[in-house]
Amino acid sequence: MVEFGKTIIFVGLALVLAGFLVLMLGKFSHLGRLPGDIFVKKGSFSFYFPLTTCFILSLIFSLVMFFLSKK
Repeated sequence: MVEFGKTIIFVGLALVLAGFLVLMLGKFSHLGRLPGDIFVKKGSFSFYFPLTTCFILSLIFSLVMFFLSKK
């Protein structure tokens, strides 16, 4: 039961950190509108796929996980 409690605390802290990051990243309005992001608008239909944004976030996440795994 102790391990389960530790897991719940870790997940809670991770959610708080993710929420804080979302609030901070909201100040950077250009983050989702980078060159290479796909945006198509035809009439009332619009499609947006943040290709470059996904690539950059994936690269950052991969680097963080790489450095955390070296511990």
